[in-house]
Amino acid sequence: MSTGAFIWYDLATPDPAAAAAFYAAVIGWTPEPAPDADYTLFKTGAAARAGLMKLPAQLEAASVPPHWSGYVQVDDVDSMLGRAEAAGATLRYGPSDIPDVGRFAVIADPGGAVFYLYAPREPAQEPAPMTPGTVAWRELHAREPESAFGFYASLFGWEQTQAIPMGAMGTYQLFAYGGLDRGGMMQTQPGMPSHWLFYVAVDDVHAAVARVTGGGGTIVFGPSEVPGGAWTLNCRDPQGAYFALVSPPK
Repeated sequence: MSTGAFIWYDLATPDPAAAAAFYAAVIGWTPEPAPDADYTLFKTGAAARAGLMKLPAQLEAASVPPHWSGYVQVDDVDSMLGRAEAAGATLRYGPSDIPDVGRFAVIADPGGAVFYLYAPREPAQEPAPMTPGTVAWRELHAREPESAFGFYASLFGWEQTQAIPMGAMGTYQLFAYGGLDRGGMMQTQPGMPSHWLFYVAVDDVHAAVARVTGGGGTIVFGPSEVPGGAWTLNCRDPQGAYFALVSPPK
């Protein structure tokens, strides 16, 4: 996968054990402790798809809620960090090394949406589109979507593709890299901060509703059919982290 691609995702939560059980039931991931680290891998078969860690005490003390984060692959974290800061980003943590894994920095884009710059030691392998258990779509809810897109395009070369009118909600702007649509950007709801939302592929979001609610999660919106025929479901897990599911057209 190339520079500028989202290649990893993880959840920071105050109750990792409960979160691991919830996502195992909802998505079908198998939780597995990472070697030599206080970190859990979510796997499908032998493939690691995402991660889980305890919400750091300093973030919890600062009232940062449980949240999912996305990691964007770069060749050189420090160099890209300089470019991001020059474009208006704010460093939140790092740069720091994960021994034998890679180097990362946590930044907020100019609108405040947080993501990771990440240079892995081993190249990431891209799963086939809509592979169950993988993140299949990425969505930026931004206070100023056009300027937000300009920021990411300047760093990673993302391209605008289809723009979908949504009436009073504005325009849903798709973005692409590597020749494929990878996600969308839209105006965030009034009173909501800018943030990234990640959609995990499942076989059927309708069937997932009972798993989400049965495990103590909350349905925020959906199931909803989107342009192209896929179905989506926006949810909160029992600890309050916002996430989404997507399944192929029926």
